[in-house]
Amino acid sequence: MVALVSTVAYLGLEARAVEVQCQIAPGIPAFALVGLPDKAVGESRQRVSAALTAMGLALPPKRITINLSPADLPKEGSHYDLPVALALLAAMGVVDAETIADFVAVGELALDGRVIPSPGVLLAALHAHEADKGLICPAAQGSEARWASGVPVVAAPELVSLLNHLKGTQTLPVPQPGSVEAPRRGPDMRQVKGQEVARRALEIAAAGSHNLLMVGPPGAGKSLLASCLPGILPQLTPGEALEVSMVASVAGTLEGGRISRARPYRSPHHSASIAALTGGGLKVRPGEVSMAHLGVLFLDELPEFQRQALDSLRQPLETGEVTVARANAHLTYPARVQLIAAMNPCRCGHLGDPALACSRAPRCAADYQSKVSGPLLDRIDLHVEVDPVRAADLALPPPAEGSEEVAARVERARGLQTARLEGVTARTNAELDGDLLERHATPDEAGRRLLLQAAEAMRLSARGYTRILRVARTIADLAGAETVGRIHVAEALSYRRQAPRA
Repeated sequence: MVALVSTVAYLGLEARAVEVQCQIAPGIPAFALVGLPDKAVGESRQRVSAALTAMGLALPPKRITINLSPADLPKEGSHYDLPVALALLAAMGVVDAETIADFVAVGELALDGRVIPSPGVLLAALHAHEADKGLICPAAQGSEARWASGVPVVAAPELVSLLNHLKGTQTLPVPQPGSVEAPRRGPDMRQVKGQEVARRALEIAAAGSHNLLMVGPPGAGKSLLASCLPGILPQLTPGEALEVSMVASVAGTLEGGRISRARPYRSPHHSASIAALTGGGLKVRPGEVSMAHLGVLFLDELPEFQRQALDSLRQPLETGEVTVARANAHLTYPARVQLIAAMNPCRCGHLGDPALACSRAPRCAADYQSKVSGPLLDRIDLHVEVDPVRAADLALPPPAEGSEEVAARVERARGLQTARLEGVTARTNAELDGDLLERHATPDEAGRRLLLQAAEAMRLSARGYTRILRVARTIADLAGAETVGRIHVAEALSYRRQAPRA
């Protein structure tokens, strides 16, 4: 007899169907597990055996073969423990094979028979919904699984209670969907004194989801400005919140099934490697650029990052996804992020200040800024110089406008973009391209003449030309203008990158 149990393999954010087949046949007692398992999957034999022993069951003295089909698909992770145990119990006649045929099972087993959490339950629940099946998962992740609407979820605390539930002698409680966390706001923009140009650039960046680079001396408020950004961004829509939660689920960071409507904000240290930023590792996991999907990736001290690590972000910033290539698999994760970067103008940070600048100025500025490649800088829409804050600025009263007022304008601008882009894949002005860009961001005649003159004088690349149009469209949205005018193009041009000061 061969018993079958459905489970999944995770390939990026895709849950691929896997069938666990168990055969118990006469022969020398053995327990074989085949089907391209990794070390964690291969070790499930010991965990399953110990869990059955804890229940008072012994493995039959026969040849047990577990096959994970399709056999040519690599299997990784500890979530195969529960489906392997159920397939074995079905082959032994302890549980009805037809009963478990209507479920997809995922979960790790403890040696005492408890079913403990494993990453990716939300993806498994969505797969079960598409396959018109129920889901058997750890009790601690039942609330996470319930976010996949319409999926019957059996959340089992331990293997014994799961078997009793399947036999009808015990009823496990139906888990409730996890709570929706209230957005956590960062510092208020009223804390930012002076820096009117940087405040305006931050508002434009938030309104159109544009990438932003701030260049200024230490203590000018670059990090404070970046930390204010979450407070002026609109909340995630329900669909976007599910996308973000899927990334968190496969990374194992979705705690208690709680879903947040706040946009992710990631700020990795400048010692981060390529794998940390884009994803990878021994067991491939999403990197920072994917963990910040639909949110903000803040890179402070930009030139201090490894050159190769920074350049690995060029493709994700352009395509909105990152592909991690391995010899046995290619995994794709979403990476539609808003990059906010900050850097000093030179290594000492005081370029332009005769009293504080080092003896190598201005040569040190060119050397320091050249650590960031031109192609990466070309993908940043807004470049703004953040001037040092004077003591007189700090003595001034707080600005009249705080995050609440700025967020209201950003919300209105995003609303215009949502209505304009209904029915297409682009969501914000930062994603306009091709026909969409020509249809919605073509400036009037005066704006077009100015843009052509500036493109020639500034030697803009095709990408730079496109990004100016996108920023100009956002500036027009903030002003409530239907058409992109000369004044909007002029402001957008003022935020393009300038050469280091000589």
